[in-house]
Formats: sequence, C-alpha cells, structure tokens
Amino acid sequence: MAAEEKSLEQKIIEQRKEKIEKLKEKGIQPYAYKFEKTVSAKELLDKFGRHKEGEEREKEQLPEETFSLAGRIMAMRIMGKAAFFHIQDETEKIQCYIRRDVVGEEFYNKVFKKLIDIGDIVGVKGKLFRTRTGELTLEVTEMELLTKSLRPLPEKWHGLKDVEKRYRQRYLDLIVNPEVRDVFRTRTKIIKKIREFLDSRGFMEVETPILQPVASGAAAKPFITHYNALDIDVYLRIAPELYLKRLIVGGFERVYELGKNFRNEGISTRHNPEFTMIEWYMAYADYYDLMDMTEKLFEYLLDEIFGKGVREIEYQGTKLSFKRPFRRISYLEELSKKTGLTPDQLLHDEEAVLKKAKEVGIEKAEELSHFKRVQELFEELIEPELIQPTFVIDFPKAISPLAKEKRDNPELVERFELIIFGREVANAYTELNNPEEQKKRFLQQLEERKKGDDEAMEYDEDFVTALEYGMPPTAGEGIGIDRLVMLFTNKDSIREVLLFPQLRPEKQESK
Repeated sequence: MAAEEKSLEQKIIEQRKEKIEKLKEKGIQPYAYKFEKTVSAKELLDKFGRHKEGEEREKEQLPEETFSLAGRIMAMRIMGKAAFFHIQDETEKIQCYIRRDVVGEEFYNKVFKKLIDIGDIVGVKGKLFRTRTGELTLEVTEMELLTKSLRPLPEKWHGLKDVEKRYRQRYLDLIVNPEVRDVFRTRTKIIKKIREFLDSRGFMEVETPILQPVASGAAAKPFITHYNALDIDVYLRIAPELYLKRLIVGGFERVYELGKNFRNEGISTRHNPEFTMIEWYMAYADYYDLMDMTEKLFEYLLDEIFGKGVREIEYQGTKLSFKRPFRRISYLEELSKKTGLTPDQLLHDEEAVLKKAKEVGIEKAEELSHFKRVQELFEELIEPELIQPTFVIDFPKAISPLAKEKRDNPELVERFELIIFGREVANAYTELNNPEEQKKRFLQQLEERKKGDDEAMEYDEDFVTALEYGMPPTAGEGIGIDRLVMLFTNKDSIREVLLFPQLRPEKQESK
C-alpha cells in the first residue's frame, strides 16, 4: 500500500509540474516575490463575527472596503460558474467565493479550475459577505498565485495521523493540524511570560558559552566535539550553572539564562538529548526563597495562560491543584517509609540498600554505586506517586555536589526538586559557596568517574578559583521548559512540544 501511495504521489507531482509549465506559458509566475496583505483571517472573523446558521443578522452591515488576504488553499468546491474555497493563513481558515463573471472567463476557466490546486498558496482581494448559512466569506475580485504546491496534502478525512511522519515532517503537521500550531503558540507564550516574571524582579538575562572546556554543572554524559583552531576537545554544555555562578561572583546579583542544554542520553517520551532550560541565580537568598518564588511563578503562568485566578488544570485526565503552599516532603523520610530502611541505613548501609534495590528490580543494581542505588530507589518508588505539585527537599550530599550543606545536618544539602505528575520539573538549591568544600566535592566526583560513573562531574578548576574570590550566599534554580510546556498543553510526550524532536534515522526505524 505504501508503494502505491508513493506512486500516486509521484504521479500528482508530475501533473503539477506540467501545470507550472502551462502557467508560465500564460505569463503567470508560479513562485511570486511579494504580496501585500492588509488583514489576517482571524482579524476578520473576530471583528465581523462567527455566525451560526439560523442566527438573525438581518440588520448587519458588513464593510464596503476591499480586504487583501493570503494563505494556503485547504479545500475547494467548484460548482460550474462559481466556486467556494478555504484559505488558511497563520491565524485561521476563512471561506472565499470566486465567480467567473467577476474574475473573468479566461482566469476562472483556464487558470483557477485547471491549474490551481489544494495546497497552493494564493493572494486574494475582495469584499465580505455572509452566505445563507451565516458563514463569513470573502467574494474574490482579484486572485494571484503566490506559490505552486507540488506535493498533495494528506487526504482530507484521514489527515496526518502517523506519529513518526508528524515529527519528521513537522511543516506538514503544522499545515494540517491547527491544534499543533496552538501548542507552539502556547510554548512561545510560556517562555515570554517566564522572562517577564524574572525581568520584573530585577533579574538580568545573560548568555554563557554552549561550547565548554569542562563538562560540569550537572550529572550527565556530554556530547564531545573538536575545536580545530585550538586543537582541543570541547563539550556541548550540559548546564550553564557554573558560568552563571561566576557572574554572581563578578557582582551581578540576579541573573538568568534561557537556552539549550545537551545531554548524550537516551531518547524517550520524557527525554530529548537537546532540551531547553531556564536557570536563574539570586544572591543573598536560599532554597526557601526559591520555593516561595516557584509557587509565585506557577501562579503567574496559570493566570497568563489559563485566566486570572485559575489554580487547577487537568493533565492526562487528572486534576492538578497549584494552590499554595505546595506539599513538601523529605527525600530520606519518604524513602524510609517506602523501603522500611531507616534514614541512617539509606545513607550508610550499602548491603541493606543493595538488597532492597534487587528486591525492587533495579537493573544491574550490584554495578551501581551506593548513592546511585538510593537515587534509583527514589525514582522507582517515590517519584511516580507524586502527582500533585510536591517539593521534595533535603537530598543526600553525595548526590548533590554543588549544593550547600543543610544547616542542621551536614550529610544532607539544602536542595529541592519540584515533582508534578511523577516528573521532575524543577531542581534548585542553596548554592555551595565554600571553595574548599567545593574542591573536595569535585574530587569525590572524580573518584566516582574512576569507578565507572560517566555522568559524574568533571573538576572545574577555574570555577573553584572564582569561588576563592568570594561568592555571596546564593540560591539557584533550573526549570525544564519542555516538561513545563507538556504540563500546560496536556501532552504526554516531549516530542509533541518540540518543533523538531530528535529521531532515529528512518532506515533504522524500518528494520
């Protein structure tokens, strides 16, 4: 069947190429340079009403002015001497009506009916009227072909349903699925509103290097590339954290960066190796301030995206409440309840933790370090049950090499993760600003690398040097934009909120 469809598509392409030649013979340029639009489809529909059949609008006076629109033809219905067609611009679809006696017999019969196809991009000019069914319609007085489409759009009723094709040919997905365009409009709005939120609180947006000499700032495997001019290997950044904290050392008190990070890890519905994060750092604050700020950020986003005062949304059939305060739970206490191991055992008893990890079915548990097993237990037993927004606080120091020790327990750090619907959405901590302690933690990370942990951080000597000049008390947080957009657009796969998600090569997919 696929071969038949391909053959049919090729036949249509050849036919449309022939139409291009016929258009040229008539002196019509199939690929125009410019067209002056005066209005969008949405502007007309919003201004002059979306009228349902049967509604009384006898006294309605539509304007006499001529409007100029451009868009892609999405449907056509030819009825002899006249035709209806819909054009779709960036904003919406609107109906157009073309008559032979208005545009001329030559254009109507020999160009519009024979050489114009669904998928072509056209410019139209005309006046508005309303059909007997009440649909706002543009009566075309002039029409210009702007771009001839060679390939047919997906069949009307079945549409573009193949998920892989939707992601690989996102441009086609955007043409035929209006709800997909809405997702990315929402994404853009979320990013804009986050910036507004931070800007209004005195934060300065900055840019830090994406190519970095040291892969550090997070526990992740980096992408490596070679810098020819310097003849050195460099890394696509896994996080901007250490550079942003250098700026705090330099005297900027509130900074943020919104940009791409790269982690050489698996691809799934929750992970893409190239992803977008917002990270911000605030001098003279701690993680308690960030929890308060995070709740306020969510309130602000809900107000802006869903409407003033909205504090509950539905995600994948579950109602999520963002009423303050969000629930707070202790990392170790919660894991202790679930495993039956005491907090002290979780921190120190390697044998007991290994036994529990095997019982739970942690893959290759015996090959993992002690605290990797603890992490895996938490991700397996606790995270999936955290549906409502929850701050998990006070992580073990061994898995948080950049966070400051908890004031009343040096084996823990002042760190939180915000978990929503079983997924980490934010990660934050009171920042470690003691250079000697930071140096010690980096050395511990190097030991973990020697033992085979390729996600352990590298030693960043210059960052330690920066801390030696003095960094004020600071709190920092990162939020994954992609997962946030998933939440606010009710999407269960990260690929639905990335315009061009990473995919395996097609040849591998077909094996």
